[in-house]
Amino acid sequence: MVTDTDIRRQTRDIIAQLKGRRAMLIPAMQAVQQKLGYLPLEAMEEIGEAAGVSANVIYGVATFYAQFRTKPVGRTRIAVCRGNACNVRGSERILDAIERALNLKVGETTPDREYSLETVACIGACATAPAMKMNEETIGKLSTKTVEDLFPKKAKQEGKPEK
Repeated sequence: MVTDTDIRRQTRDIIAQLKGRRAMLIPAMQAVQQKLGYLPLEAMEEIGEAAGVSANVIYGVATFYAQFRTKPVGRTRIAVCRGNACNVRGSERILDAIERALNLKVGETTPDREYSLETVACIGACATAPAMKMNEETIGKLSTKTVEDLFPKKAKQEGKPEK
């Protein structure tokens, strides 16, 4: 388990590499999120201190830009494409199958933090629609059978997913 002290130390290490840069705020937030997977309050406080602004300002930036997360996400981030080509070719059916297989709704993370589910406007894989991304891997030509193969019933988690 990562402690508050660990988060603060890791954040300070990242910030140290960016000091002296005129516009360090966004790069610091991106680097911390890359390392920790999200921006915990302790990290926002450390970034704010280094940048000379309050943690509230950092939180405002983090919630303004869609790229930042203030809650932990799963080790496997699933992003189902909802673009026109994917939508016409059945992305809703794919999304339903994933939700059933993982007992998860869009915007939630499994209690064990293995999976997070989200939708995105387009992933640029229209020729292979319907498609999704699992972390950085794009998977196209999806079917409900593909979903069953990717997420066998044993992956189903008990309990209430985190929102």
